[in-house]
Amino acid sequence: MLDFNFYNPTQIVFGQNRLSELDQMIPQDSKVMIIYGGGSAKKYGTIGRVQESLGKRAKVEFSGVEPNPQFDTLMKATEMAKNENVDFLLAVGGGSVMDGTKFISLAMHYEKEAHEILFFGFEGVPATKATPLGCVVTLPATGSESNMFGVVTYNNQKYPVVSPLTFPQFSFLDPEFTKTLPQEQVANGVADAFVHVVEQYLTYPVDARVQDRMSEGVMRTLLEVGPTTYQDNEDMAARKNFMWSATTALNGLIGAGVPHDWATHMIGHELTASYGIAHGRTLAIILPYLLRERKNQKREKLLQYAHRVWDITEGSEEERIDQAIDKTESFFNSLGIVTKLSHYNIDEKGIDNVVSNMEKMGLTALSETQDLGLDTVKKILISAM
Repeated sequence: MLDFNFYNPTQIVFGQNRLSELDQMIPQDSKVMIIYGGGSAKKYGTIGRVQESLGKRAKVEFSGVEPNPQFDTLMKATEMAKNENVDFLLAVGGGSVMDGTKFISLAMHYEKEAHEILFFGFEGVPATKATPLGCVVTLPATGSESNMFGVVTYNNQKYPVVSPLTFPQFSFLDPEFTKTLPQEQVANGVADAFVHVVEQYLTYPVDARVQDRMSEGVMRTLLEVGPTTYQDNEDMAARKNFMWSATTALNGLIGAGVPHDWATHMIGHELTASYGIAHGRTLAIILPYLLRERKNQKREKLLQYAHRVWDITEGSEEERIDQAIDKTESFFNSLGIVTKLSHYNIDEKGIDNVVSNMEKMGLTALSETQDLGLDTVKKILISAM
């Protein structure tokens, strides 16, 4: 196992009908900005319930945070928060709203040009102050409710925002808030969570037994409850397990002391930025083809994955690996996700555009061993057509 530091200060409030406890989580004299996306949060009464739970605190609302939150939109929210003297931010939504709120919390206090926050990458923003924030999760997927990461779109490129100052102080996980989600968003969330685990698991062995077993447990859980949640709005037991799986997939615990890949995410981000394909779908498209291309580099863990996650024990090593990858792709397909780029009208010219943009972003040495170059990225994309 590799050396690691583990830190996660977020309090999780998990379960149904617990939003009234929001009143205990924020100082009574705080002025709260409620940040959310489209009209569904209003339409289905979520914002009304949040307003009621906040009691008599001073509060303002900012709506309109897009999927893949845009820098310009977030700057409008930042200016509003500063002008209104807001001192607590409450994200109500999925990963995009939570990611955007993290950016706002930093931008409110950043002394230089705010877009520079986006240029520090995974090294982290050198900030010393951020406005505290909390989350009410309505779409399980990204795990942003319990980590220090976000992704923001600027000039049609997706940039990571990383700072320990942006860990939410608390997050409410109530499966009732997910019942109004369209099937497509549930599918995207299941795929997103599953690939988060894969990126931290399917690398090379370092004898991290606890992390491996936890990762395998989360993946097997998603295989069990993902299709149920996709098909049945009323199965609360499945939804609870789905929500907790998505949080556990990226709260830092399964990734402590193990190598990480994230190549699928880097390629997927570019597909989203260039062609507007939902994030979870881009991951589901790329992952099977990346695994086929990287079978030799990931052989030991792929065999472990085949055995422990898919119960595949018969056949040659090559046959077991191929079967595990095929089953992974079939799982995504069972959620209504088409894992072919041609379905999204992306041709070889579009692939060249993706590769060119990745080169501009400096994404030229990917994977857990930094040996996945742009020639291989292009090969993966062409195989996914």
